[in-house]
Amino acid sequence: MKKFLFLIFLLTFSLNSNAHMAHYNKFSKIEMEVLRNGEVIGYNYYFFKKDLDNTIVTNQFKFTIKLFGASIFEVESYGEEIYDKDKLISFNSKTQQNKKDKYVQLKLNDKENKYEIKGSSYTGSASIENVIGNWWSHKILQTNSQISPISGSIKEQVVTFIKKEKIELYGNTYEVEHFKLTSKDMSIPEDKRLNFDIWFNKKNALILKVAYSRMGNWEYRVKKFE
Repeated sequence: MKKFLFLIFLLTFSLNSNAHMAHYNKFSKIEMEVLRNGEVIGYNYYFFKKDLDNTIVTNQFKFTIKLFGASIFEVESYGEEIYDKDKLISFNSKTQQNKKDKYVQLKLNDKENKYEIKGSSYTGSASIENVIGNWWSHKILQTNSQISPISGSIKEQVVTFIKKEKIELYGNTYEVEHFKLTSKDMSIPEDKRLNFDIWFNKKNALILKVAYSRMGNWEYRVKKFE
């Protein structure tokens, strides 16, 4: 039954795939809070700018884990996706993780119809069926693989529909569809593995909440969108 409902979900989205960016051109900003063990430790912001046929999506992301008042783990990242209508034509990011530099430089090779990637973890080509692994786009629920926005690595994934639910966020109640997103190969090391619960609001075409466990219980929650 879950597989049947997920097939219906994918079919519904595929009928609207050519209008993917149209869902998000109505937004100028999506603000997410990053929580660990129930405490706000950072933010994940997405900004949208329309320029003729192009849409530019910029991402600012930062969190800090502290122990007895001292920072023990910190990540700060900036990324930019550029779309020509619904086609991703470039993505660039720079990330500092505990003062270690990571990066992605991605360009669409129109002639060969594939992505060319130079990243801190992967350099090579990738299918255009991949999406950037950010939380602003519902297309991450439709694909079989994603590209890490931090290092450029390619990760195969499986998405499973769980159930329809209602959740409350910051005084608002939303009807959502709950999905599980996992690595195709769950035998890979835990720190490399995808294992997320995702709550998607179809009305606004927004992923409203993401949760996972890795050295604590983490949540990304949409606090505001405009």
